[in-house]
Amino acid sequence: MEKRNIVIIGGGPAGLAAAMGAYDAGERDILILEREPKLGGILNQCIHNGFGLHTFKEELTGPEYANRFIREVKARNIEYKLGTTVISFDKDKVVTAVNDKDGLIKIQAKAVILCCGCRERPRGGINIAGCRSAGIFSAGTAQKLVNMEGLMPGKEIVILGSGDIGLIMARRMTFEGAKVKAVVELMPYSSGLNRNIVQCLNDFDIPLMFSHTVVDIKGEGRVSSVVIAEVDEKLNPKMETAQEIPCDTLLLSVGLIPENELAKQAGVNLSTITSGAEVNDRMMTSLDGVFECGNVLHVHDLVDFVSEESVLAGKCAAQYVKDGFTTNGSTKISTFGGVRYCVPQFVEHNDDYTPFPLKMRVANVFKNVWIKVYADGVEVAKKRKQIATPGEMETISLKKEQVEILRNAKEIRVGIEEVNK
Repeated sequence: MEKRNIVIIGGGPAGLAAAMGAYDAGERDILILEREPKLGGILNQCIHNGFGLHTFKEELTGPEYANRFIREVKARNIEYKLGTTVISFDKDKVVTAVNDKDGLIKIQAKAVILCCGCRERPRGGINIAGCRSAGIFSAGTAQKLVNMEGLMPGKEIVILGSGDIGLIMARRMTFEGAKVKAVVELMPYSSGLNRNIVQCLNDFDIPLMFSHTVVDIKGEGRVSSVVIAEVDEKLNPKMETAQEIPCDTLLLSVGLIPENELAKQAGVNLSTITSGAEVNDRMMTSLDGVFECGNVLHVHDLVDFVSEESVLAGKCAAQYVKDGFTTNGSTKISTFGGVRYCVPQFVEHNDDYTPFPLKMRVANVFKNVWIKVYADGVEVAKKRKQIATPGEMETISLKKEQVEILRNAKEIRVGIEEVNK
């Protein structure tokens, strides 16, 4: 059995940044395992711009952003294996993988960093009635077909869901000559970034219909139309509002799910809200020496934030391999007032007061509010927001003295309050 200090599962933006973080923290024995034939992950099919504004202070396409990290990984001589699928890993950090060159591989790691990304929720996950016609794709699949395979999914498009991939594909399909009839969103607000609504829909006069959903798909052999209807406050369709939209393609942008099957098999504690692992402020899961970061932990809105988080995970994994972690327990962070979740979920009780961020998403649209952090009932940090939406991740960056307070707290709460409260 091969022995390694750090094994990183996934060679996308999270895996690349985690490898750099570990290397720059002094670790040299690092191995990245990537199932695709090249590094970069999902960024390779994201040929639109908008990446890198935080990390590099300039606009890059997905492949350009990925290539900058790939170059850095190669410059550090960090080892990686492509076309390698990880079958499992266990609580003892034994990683089992397979590829066509080495066959079955078993690696005993001192630390494992999970950077597996996320997958799209399929039609079966949302129970749309109707026939099983051709012409129904997830937005990400359509993106790969158009951008990497040079294939067009269809000519007359309806998109269900206003996630960022769906919004971007509305523009992309328009560029390729298709007619996007409508983007239909179940909720009364978008789950995507506001800039994508402006640049991908408004700029091309593509209608966005809030509080609507697809209730039926028609067509034999190929989609011929979809039936949409308005929904009530409980998200139940009001069938008297139903209308039929002729189309040959339905794209689904109805949510992303962290790819945590490996973590689940190994016994990692998962959050029922994010579907990612529950981690402490060192990005370590409930399994000692197993770390998680990026979209496998919680779905991010910007890849820049994935990179930032993953560098931290890599540094912490390197520290764990070198010195181990000492702790006197931890305090779980609870949320209130419309904050759905906060990552990390736990703050360790130790003497390391290195600043770290709290990242969260809200459950609805809030205007003119404070996002506040309390420790044992005392306000520790706050951030004012003119508008907070579910489509954009919120971050509170903690200072050294604030971290010290949280590390000694018995109760930590993060939530939203009205400005005048």
